[in-house]
Amino acid sequence: MNETLWIVFALVDLSMVLVVYRLFGRVGLFGLMVFNLLLCNVQVLKTVELFGLTTTLGNILYASVFLATDLLSEFYGKKEARKGVLLGFVTLLMMVGYMQIALYFQPAESDFAQPHLQALFGFLPRVAFASMAAYLVSQLHDVWAFHAIRARTGERLLWLRNNASTMISQLLDSAIFCVIAFWGVFPMEVFVEILLSTYLIKVAVAALDTPFIYLAKRLFNRDEAVHGQA
Repeated sequence: MNETLWIVFALVDLSMVLVVYRLFGRVGLFGLMVFNLLLCNVQVLKTVELFGLTTTLGNILYASVFLATDLLSEFYGKKEARKGVLLGFVTLLMMVGYMQIALYFQPAESDFAQPHLQALFGFLPRVAFASMAAYLVSQLHDVWAFHAIRARTGERLLWLRNNASTMISQLLDSAIFCVIAFWGVFPMEVFVEILLSTYLIKVAVAALDTPFIYLAKRLFNRDEAVHGQA
């Protein structure tokens, strides 16, 4: 059941990247990056069993953030892709900070939300820092790698720059997050299992986005796009 739902959810989410891009263009990709980044940092708190592995639910939405970044890189250049990455980082930082402040307010006697908000947003500083550091490093690397490959291949081999940049960046993301958040918390064998399962699930979702970036290239090669922009 989980596996079927996971595949459907991934395909719907990746499709929505194209829908949002079609309706709102570059601004839509910026908004989608922020939306999915914030939501996946809530969903990451839920663990599920997929294909015999225990992993976090937020991996699906996080993969579509990489697709949006690659679309910005492909259509609008490195500068706009970096702008989207930094917008996501600042927004995530604000969410973490603002929700910590909200938790300090004394709830009314009739309040029922405080324990639930505490469970969702009472991030340990170590986990919150791990998430933000992993996102910033992996996304900036994704933009750099995408354009480094494009500089050598030109317009050809879109599948290569899309997959290679994303999969290496996903490895960086998983390694940085797991080391900062979980090193010393779990026995080494458990730590390695969490790291590998998290990365493998991310790679599987990343591979699914290849047809979507080709479809976007065919359908939405917009006049305002700036190819090869530094």
